[in-house]
Amino acid sequence: MDRKALYQAILHKQSYLCVGLDPDPAKIPLCFGEGSLAVEAFCKAIIDSTKHVAVAYKPNLAFFEPYGPEGLEVLEKIVAYIPSDILVIADAKRGDIGNTAAKYATAIFDTLGADAITVAPYMGADSVTPFTDRSDKWTILLALTSNPGADDFEFHGTPPLFERVITKALAWGTPENLMFVVGATRPELLARVRELAPDSFLLVPGVGAQGGSIEDVAKHCLNSQCGLLVNSSRGIIYAGASETSIESAMAKTCSAAESLATQMSATLQK
Repeated sequence: MDRKALYQAILHKQSYLCVGLDPDPAKIPLCFGEGSLAVEAFCKAIIDSTKHVAVAYKPNLAFFEPYGPEGLEVLEKIVAYIPSDILVIADAKRGDIGNTAAKYATAIFDTLGADAITVAPYMGADSVTPFTDRSDKWTILLALTSNPGADDFEFHGTPPLFERVITKALAWGTPENLMFVVGATRPELLARVRELAPDSFLLVPGVGAQGGSIEDVAKHCLNSQCGLLVNSSRGIIYAGASETSIESAMAKTCSAAESLATQMSATLQK
């Protein structure tokens, strides 16, 4: 999915919601069963319940890989199940030397069929450009993350490391194929990120369970073509975790997704 198609999907659905697919077996409602079959059923049910408001899905590979070959087979089925007009982001956080990165790109983009991948920038250009060289796919670079450990490195130096990452990485891709991950839990820094990358799409985790708000993110990050995907994982997919039937669990999931989408729609109309 290219930038134009993504923007049209946002306008059509009046939403910039990305739903994170993090199927933790300890949290999947018991009504879905157990093992990899439960993961498959759970993720498909989430997609069915949220696809009317979601413009992207972000399956996290870490929640599929523990099942071994069965888990990877389920991941492939989930990616294939996602409608073609919705962006598929493989949350893989790859980051290795060039020849290895090239193999990762082939695996995620060609074998798995994802539209985008999250990438760590620590090793520099040669670990990122094998992804950004694919002009028909999206590379989503970690820039300003929402985890507590971000304090260890991202804010050190003058200018701080996250600013240097964004500024340097702009030369590795274009707004047509390069996004940045920016955490919603640090709203005071979002305006600076948008200043550094005015035309880029930003993937923003941290809304909902982690405490970030749609209003703060929109205030600082929206641009003339939206330029924004807000991810919610736990707040949506486990909204019905205590329910005893698939129907009631997914009703809660649908409601949680629609609530965020309604907030997003209001910001798009301002």
